[in-house]
Amino acid sequence: MMVKGIQIQICGLVSQRWIQKPRTISSFSFSPIPHPNPYSKLLPTKTIVRRVRFAPFHASSTPLPSAGNVRNMKFCQWCGGSTKHDIPEGEEKLRAICTVCGKIAYQNPKMVVGCLVEHDNKVLLCKRNIQPSHGLWTLPAGYLEIGESAVDGAIRETREEANADVEVISPFAQLDIPLIGQIYLIFLAKLKKPHFSPGPESSACQLFPIDEIPFNSLSFSSMVVTLSLYVEDIKTGKLKFHYGTINKRPGTSPSDIRAYTLDHHMQS
Repeated sequence: MMVKGIQIQICGLVSQRWIQKPRTISSFSFSPIPHPNPYSKLLPTKTIVRRVRFAPFHASSTPLPSAGNVRNMKFCQWCGGSTKHDIPEGEEKLRAICTVCGKIAYQNPKMVVGCLVEHDNKVLLCKRNIQPSHGLWTLPAGYLEIGESAVDGAIRETREEANADVEVISPFAQLDIPLIGQIYLIFLAKLKKPHFSPGPESSACQLFPIDEIPFNSLSFSSMVVTLSLYVEDIKTGKLKFHYGTINKRPGTSPSDIRAYTLDHHMQS
């Protein structure tokens, strides 16, 4: 399914807390996957697989606004009892706590997955047939479903929105958008067969050369960032994996695609 409420989506509710455990942050590393893409002439002839560590950054201690309003949670999702709103012991954020069973409701970001599909030195885009951003162009992407992997979800979204069967090559970008509680994970992919057509939530599908991508008619800031990074990589002759935080200005609409800053940008 295509993203339908991208600016007003309230974070989903997940699990309750039974035992308080210390929070830890683990380091991670990323090993690039060799990428046989149609721009191979621009890339080095010898592929070197190496372990890459991102340079650390220092996060701000200033609290970020939440995409969900915890005070709108009036009843417990487990037993139906009324909730109170308080900061649990050992925590820092306001939570909805059931006055009957004592369970705590946590709000968590939604994950959006999609594909940046390359074919004949072009990129596949879909024109949205639903709100928000009706009539604007986007990569095929949507919310990850319970029970599927990120890759499976990206393939499904591409099939639903562009009637295209694709093979995922490698991850390309993870973009966090704290203000609206979303995390984008975009994969590079290629068409298994050169066939595609608009799905129910698309009015058109089209392959664009990189110098003809309609940047002024893209649907969301996440699409502007992803495609801008891709074009930069193509021009430099090396496709990378990117991580960044898109900080949207509060009160901006989904179609205000320039109302953002890209912070904490890291690349492999």
